[in-house]
Amino acid sequence: MRFFTIVIALLILASPGCVFAQSKTGTAIGQFLLIEPSARFAAMGNAGVSAAEGIQGAYYNPAAVGALDRRELMFTHSTWLADISYDYAALAIPVRSLGTFFAAVTSLNSGEMDVRTVEQPLGTGERFDAADLAFGLGYGRRITDRFDAGVQINYVDQRIWHSSLRTVTLNVGTLYRITEGGLRIGSSLVNYGTKAGFGGRDLRIQYDADTDIYGDNSSLPAEQHTEEYALPVLFRVGLLWPVRTGEEHRLLTAIDAFHPSDNTESVSMGAEWIWKEAFSARGGYQDLFQQDAEVGWTFGLGFRQVMETYGFDLDYAWADHGRLEDTHRVTFVVRF
Repeated sequence: MRFFTIVIALLILASPGCVFAQSKTGTAIGQFLLIEPSARFAAMGNAGVSAAEGIQGAYYNPAAVGALDRRELMFTHSTWLADISYDYAALAIPVRSLGTFFAAVTSLNSGEMDVRTVEQPLGTGERFDAADLAFGLGYGRRITDRFDAGVQINYVDQRIWHSSLRTVTLNVGTLYRITEGGLRIGSSLVNYGTKAGFGGRDLRIQYDADTDIYGDNSSLPAEQHTEEYALPVLFRVGLLWPVRTGEEHRLLTAIDAFHPSDNTESVSMGAEWIWKEAFSARGGYQDLFQQDAEVGWTFGLGFRQVMETYGFDLDYAWADHGRLEDTHRVTFVVRF
């Protein structure tokens, strides 16, 4: 208990100084990679790096699947900000004596919109959309009875109309059980990769090499060059502390500290009350101490059904995004 209190205090005290740092928001591509897919942990303030909870924890820390003994299939849907559609699917398959292999697909789509120009502000009659896609393959393994490790490689594709960018990212994570009672510390580094820029036929133009010369070719074919930007690399470290509060009740409390490459540091925290291993109520607060943060309180509910050969989880999360209004997530997990 004393150790847990000291570490929590250090995590919190490490962050207030970042309030005076200059914001780097908007300096990285691939922002959809930062949308947390798990409704369970989203309801807990997205404090999930230390959770050894199978496929729902793999996004936060690929080591979370290291102790799986059953296959798990996960689906999440969210109507994201501005009615953008967010979907996530993942499958984890444990292989005896080898560890657990998993795959994940993330999709973010704006839906179709009218093409508008200065000359035709009401629309040209054409339609376009913006879509982001990431496909990941990962592996997690229990190294000892207290230590798990994992890695994930992701292919990232961002597209808007006829222009796109592609890159590859790497996620790594570790999970350590500090006590036999379940106190855990986790850490992960995600979205580590190379810079990338957009390219495509939308960047092709007709170019006049010298507007002061008449009679030359004023419609030379050319292509504009876009600057390359880095990915939103994120380092997380956190603690999760499970407590048995009665024969039919459990309480999980979690806290994560974040060091992003494109924003200021922050702390998120949350709790989950579990009754009869079947019903859960959750709450949390995310991005505490982050400069100009729009997010805040989170809440959610969960239902779990456990049977001899299979089981399933159904989770819901609500999150406050300030002036950007609320978001809702629904996650369904099948274990078989």
